Amino acid sequence: MELNLEPCGKNRYRLRPSGDMRAEVLVFLSPSLRQQFDETEALKQLADAATLEGVVSPVIGMPDIHTGFGLPIGGVMATDAGSGVVSAGAVGMDINCGVRLLRTRLEAAALSESRLEKLLAAIEKRVPAGVGRASLFREFREADLEAVCTGGAAYFIRKGYGLPGDEGAIEAGGALPGASLKAVSREARERSDQLATIGGGNHFIEIGRVEKVFWPEGAGIMGLEEGKVTVLIHTGSRGFGHQICTDYSDRMARAAAKYSLRLPSKGLAAAPISSTEGRDYLAAMACAANFAFANRQLITFLVREAFEEVLKLPLEEMGLELVYDVAHNIAKFEEHGGRELLVHRKGATRALPVGHPEVPARYRGIGQPAIIPGSMGTASYVVVGTDRIAETFHSVNHGAGRVMSRKKARTSLSVEELRASMEGVLLRAKKLRSLLDEAPLAYKDIDEVVGTLVDAGLTRPVVRLKPLAVIKGEGDEA
Repeated sequence: MELNLEPCGKNRYRLRPSGDMRAEVLVFLSPSLRQQFDETEALKQLADAATLEGVVSPVIGMPDIHTGFGLPIGGVMATDAGSGVVSAGAVGMDINCGVRLLRTRLEAAALSESRLEKLLAAIEKRVPAGVGRASLFREFREADLEAVCTGGAAYFIRKGYGLPGDEGAIEAGGALPGASLKAVSREARERSDQLATIGGGNHFIEIGRVEKVFWPEGAGIMGLEEGKVTVLIHTGSRGFGHQICTDYSDRMARAAAKYSLRLPSKGLAAAPISSTEGRDYLAAMACAANFAFANRQLITFLVREAFEEVLKLPLEEMGLELVYDVAHNIAKFEEHGGRELLVHRKGATRALPVGHPEVPARYRGIGQPAIIPGSMGTASYVVVGTDRIAETFHSVNHGAGRVMSRKKARTSLSVEELRASMEGVLLRAKKLRSLLDEAPLAYKDIDEVVGTLVDAGLTRPVVRLKPLAVIKGEGDEA
């Protein structure tokens, strides 16, 4: 199999089909990112995905691409809904790892360092961070799992853990259809006590501000004003989703011979969408996705409560309204080019264009907000897709993307370098050394990554956000 990328347009590189590949690979890189690109394994993973049954051309690598389990992080793979396969590894371990953005009416300049410290402490008092941490609240640890898995965020919003506008500002309304707890193993159910927690890895809660507005009209519709405080919440389905991916990667690998499937790797274990294994995985994946939507909803409720406690202001005055909530690791049935496809996004964000019927009415004239968090010490962005976004199955990158593996970052970076890179940003963590793998130096330049798709004509930047204070958890869950 040849792994030679050739330029095929502005910030676009193509890998032509060879060997067993059924589709071409398309990777988006700026000239600078192309020069840095040495991800041979990630490119091979894209080429491997292009060999799967029913795959639709192209298999896509985003500018934040780096090696993952099966499909690389920053990978998009579509398969034919009738003849194609579904792959648990092409969705990822942390099903519906995603991010939501809250806007406020608060002036960032009025938040002193002391106030920020108190806000972080009040949030930490409510939301545990770190691998394996369970919810602090019994009603969340012992929630009706079936109701959570079928109702998602809406289940808790209707129980009073949200504002009236929340449900309409979440991808898929905060609940994928087709969820069935019968498809979830006992081991996964036993790991469902982690609602209202952020976990570890690249997950975080960030208080920031709107640093720059690129498109005033779009920002105005989203309620984002320069200098105003924002909150980002980045987490997913925790151990529950991780176990579901593990279970089904194993099950699909065992079932491959039954369906005469040649699998390029265990990480891309797959089953026909119409098979028992395929249908069961999609039902279990929807459970995990809805668990993640519910998780971010409960954290939002607790963050709002923390702001009220510290600032002594009513929510009506502060705002803390949901701009949007997007999923990063998910597979969804969608129509593209007149065909029904199952689009796997792993470390990629859906960005529906102007007028798309699934875009909430408030955003239909500008396109769905796509929230792209950077590393914990650098900027984040909100963008929208242009009319050319169909080229990527309506997908954009989900973050900055790693430039160092976790192991390399832990062994080559120092605590002093981490502190220097976090200058001006408050960071709450028990041990700074435990966060070396999350240092900004371990990630690509977020401006370069976002600019790659902007310059390619696929996205339009709306605002850039700057972090002020961050809560991170210890441990690797990315």
